[in-house]
Amino acid sequence: MATHDNAGTTPPLTITDVTLDGTPTALRCVNGLIDAIGPEVTAQPGDDVINGSGMAVMPGLVNAHTHAAMTLLRGYGDDLPLMEWLQTRIWPAEASLEPDDVYWGTRLATIEMLRSGTTGFVDMYWHGPSVARAVADSGMRAVVSSVFIDGGDPARGAAQRSAVIDDVEAIGSYGPLITPALGPHAMYTVSPESLEWMGGVAAERGLPVHIHLSETQGEVNDCVAAHGVRPPALLDRCGLLGASTVCAHGNWLNHDELDLLAERGVTVATNPVSNLKLATGQIFDHPEARRRGVHVGLGTDGTASNNSLDLLDDVKVFALWHKNATGDPAVLPADEALAVASGACSPLLGGGPIEVGRRADLVLVRTDSVEMTPSPLPAALVYGATGHLVDTAVVAGRVVMANRVVPGTDEVLAEVRTRAARLRTH
Repeated sequence: MATHDNAGTTPPLTITDVTLDGTPTALRCVNGLIDAIGPEVTAQPGDDVINGSGMAVMPGLVNAHTHAAMTLLRGYGDDLPLMEWLQTRIWPAEASLEPDDVYWGTRLATIEMLRSGTTGFVDMYWHGPSVARAVADSGMRAVVSSVFIDGGDPARGAAQRSAVIDDVEAIGSYGPLITPALGPHAMYTVSPESLEWMGGVAAERGLPVHIHLSETQGEVNDCVAAHGVRPPALLDRCGLLGASTVCAHGNWLNHDELDLLAERGVTVATNPVSNLKLATGQIFDHPEARRRGVHVGLGTDGTASNNSLDLLDDVKVFALWHKNATGDPAVLPADEALAVASGACSPLLGGGPIEVGRRADLVLVRTDSVEMTPSPLPAALVYGATGHLVDTAVVAGRVVMANRVVPGTDEVLAEVRTRAARLRTH
């Protein structure tokens, strides 16, 4: 498979006869960025051209927290509590993972994400360089980290430090669409000494950090018992809370902790569908977090705990959960929910409106479909659509899916079926 390692070599792309915010228009993308927008825009000689008739263009979605290669474990250990699920199903199976397993599992995830409108994601999993290779071959954009666990043993953590740096450098070799990051799993699986070391490495190298935070009440209680403080305070003490940090879940954060995360510029990746499935007891309080200035993104989590990577499915749950929880149907309106899903509510995630000069990460959705008629965007996308309405995906001005076809899908499906069967025997 060819590796897409240089977005700048992509020919210019012109999208004609499309609608943007309900208005007929055209777009031209050059060197990975949006170069021109308007009804007068036309294709130039040498351009790739997409006819967007019957479709609307929107920013690509950004999955703010996932473990992509867990497609290999989709449906394995369903209907179990979180810790039992981890200890009896997930961790034993993951002990047998090989780098090529992770490559093919990630490739399947990228296909699923593209087919449901996601063009970028933030990933933490084993064998990060294999994840990066799969992302490069898909043409997507991603922040990639190898998960780090030392079981609370500083000596075990110290022994892994050179491997962490090796993985960061290997991940960073896969081109400009892939950002290497550090992936300490959580405060309950990583010693404070290793967390402090990672905080120093992140600061020294300018690396993002991706970590689980306050997912369950038990996690919070255990942190207080072991360290005398709640999880955000421990991470702050270790130098891990900053503008380049993505904290996944945040279900059990109090108001003071939300203020701390806002002050530090942290992004919280909320995962409502995964949390509901695992019955974590509480969902990240998005309305309160936004009032306090916390940056927020929407994640699916891995497919072993969701079991889907379709953010258009999850954004509906995200919006409806908060309406019901607050008793206010006006809270988290469709346009805000969609902005969170597209990464526009976090500078770290890099999403935003379709404007000249912004990166050309775009999707085309069919507005002439039964499900989209006659409801206006974005309400149709949040409340009525699923990823099945996504027709075309563009990343950095390159078409990576057209007419819902992602090259190589049959090969990926065959590989994943074989590898998943082996892993599930453990």
